[in-house]
This record gives sequence, structure tokens and C-alpha cells, in this order.
Amino acid sequence: MIIYKDIITGDELISDSYNVKEIDGAVYEADCKKIAVGGDNIDIGANPSAEEGGGDDVEDQKQQVIDVVYSFRLQETNFDKKSYLTHLKGYMKSVKEKMKANGADDDAVKEFESKAQGYAKKIVGNFKDYEFFIGESMDPDGMVVLLNYREDGVTPFVTIWKHGVKEEKV
Repeated sequence: MIIYKDIITGDELISDSYNVKEIDGAVYEADCKKIAVGGDNIDIGANPSAEEGGGDDVEDQKQQVIDVVYSFRLQETNFDKKSYLTHLKGYMKSVKEKMKANGADDDAVKEFESKAQGYAKKIVGNFKDYEFFIGESMDPDGMVVLLNYREDGVTPFVTIWKHGVKEEKV
């Protein structure tokens, strides 16, 4: 399995078990699904009819979550368009510095800049459709994972910056 880790924070953001696809040479996208968590009914041998509520409230305790967000302990955050663009500018500068420090040549850095800039325009164009998440460390300098829904309005998917992650085989 391959884990994609944020090159700035080291946070695990996604794995290849989610069918990760490269888009426009700039980002990776992966479809997600909603799952129910919590509300586990643990049998402790007590008579449920003798207990308050009769054990029927277990369903009420279940919570609908996005599997990737839950599995990688991503933390929801909020941005308006201006603050997101400010963050993105600083983040892209950090990624560029990391690429150079890791031996990327000038052509690779230029390719990253142009493709990332092109994809950023798509994000800004549909800004209101996105939800924003940061990694488990909650480091504000790290990658912001984008969550949106496919055209069907039901299927969630996440978007991460291709050059902002390192692939780690586990």
C-alpha cells in the first residue's frame, strides 16, 4: 500500500486504497464514501429491557462521516476566498522550496508552477463548492485537502496537490 504524506507536515492524507487518480498533472483525486461510525452496541450481559431506553438508542449515536476524512483524521477548517488564496500562495512557495531542496530541476519546478496555477483557477472558479480539511497535526502551513462532490451530487471526492505529497510504501 502507498500512503501519501504531506511534505510540509508529514501528515498522512490518503492512501492508494482509495483509487487515487492524477488530474491535469497538478493534483490527485480520490472518490470517497459516507460511512456510519459510532453507536457500537457492546453486549455487557445486562438485560436491555431492565436498562433505561431498552438499548434502542444505539442507531441515534451513529454519525455519518466521509471515510477518507475519518480514516486519516483530517480536521475541518474554514476559508473565505481571499484567505484561501493567501494560504495557497504561501503553501505553493513552500512546496517549490521543498522540490528544489530535494533535487528537482528547474523544468520540474516550472511545470509544477504552471500546472498548479491552472488548477488553482479551477478551484477559485468553484470555490463555494469546496469543504476544507487540514492534516491531523493541524499545522496551518500544511496542505489543505479539498472535498467536493461529483456531478451526481452524492459522491464525495478529495483533492490533494500532487507535488505536495511524498509517496511512502508500507
